[in-house]
Amino acid sequence: MEMEGEIGNFIKVWLSVFLSLFYCYAFGKFVPKGFPRLLLIIPVVALFLDLPLHLSTIHLGGTTAFFISWLANFKLLLFAFGKGPLCSDPSISLPRFVAVACLPIKIQQNPPPKTPQFQTSNHQNGHNSNTYGHATTKQNPAPKSPLNYALKGLLLALLIKVYDYKEHLHPNLIWVMYCFHIYFALEIILLMAAALARALLGLELEPQFNEPYLSSSLQDFWGRRWNIMVTTILRPTVYEPVVALSTRVVGRRWAPLPAVMGTFIVSAIMHELIFYYLGRLPPTWEISWFFLLHGLCLVVEIAVKKAIAKRKKFQVPRLVSGPLTVAFVTGTVFWLFFPPLLRCNADVRALGEYAAVGAFFKNVGRAFASRAMNTRRSNW
Repeated sequence: MEMEGEIGNFIKVWLSVFLSLFYCYAFGKFVPKGFPRLLLIIPVVALFLDLPLHLSTIHLGGTTAFFISWLANFKLLLFAFGKGPLCSDPSISLPRFVAVACLPIKIQQNPPPKTPQFQTSNHQNGHNSNTYGHATTKQNPAPKSPLNYALKGLLLALLIKVYDYKEHLHPNLIWVMYCFHIYFALEIILLMAAALARALLGLELEPQFNEPYLSSSLQDFWGRRWNIMVTTILRPTVYEPVVALSTRVVGRRWAPLPAVMGTFIVSAIMHELIFYYLGRLPPTWEISWFFLLHGLCLVVEIAVKKAIAKRKKFQVPRLVSGPLTVAFVTGTVFWLFFPPLLRCNADVRALGEYAAVGAFFKNVGRAFASRAMNTRRSNW
């Protein structure tokens, strides 16, 4: 009965989201960008911050909080000033507007190939970098095969089954399993959102993860491989404005450093908000320290790379940098990320939700089989 109530609240929340986005789409047609449009969007932003409080499950509540309180709100704030994905096409239809606004999707672009000379110029001058300092001439990750996702779904199901025996496993091994669980679950959730948008609107979408366990540096992990949608939305909302301001103070070469730090500060705040939605507990700020630490380390990494850019002989081999990066990310996750997550019993609640979903489908299967049997008997 509790899960049925949650599903009812989930439907009400998303009906509110769709109606709010229809309102934004309608006034966006005649209200000019800037302060007038911002005034009309602020009530929707406030509503999107409140709606996740009406959900209590890890999967429905956490996913909704990420989709609307973070991504949709940031996109709407960009929309208020005529920027971002909601303004990329002036003739955007209502269904596409709603999908792009509230789903973690990015429509795949096919820009004309750049010449090698232009690419070299960009790298040398340090221009056109993405949110974490990478050159934008880097190609987007290629779409993954269905087999890739099927394998990850199978591994996630296997992890859930292994949790039945976790009293016999070392705690550190369980935490490693949690790392893979979060990665697999996030990728599958985002895949389902992308599949929905593709089925309804025929959009070709970019993948949101690019095998983060293959990262060769923090810059590679945060800029190219982990939750690319967040990187994409933080770029115009935080990174680019801070770069513009910092350029006047420290010059164009070093302006990305405070911009990267500012991006991680905003990310820390938003993660604290998401964790509050998950547990409804006062913040302990461990999540903030996690992102501030990674932001500081990434700033140092970028600064060192810029300082030794001309010394091409000095390069850390990928066989060394890759394991070091994964070890650093994993170690800081164990230290600062997992404790507040486990403090709100996220692991126990998530497993309970899997069990509830399994029981629901089992009951549906039994009811269907019983009805089929009764129909067959009546025919006899």
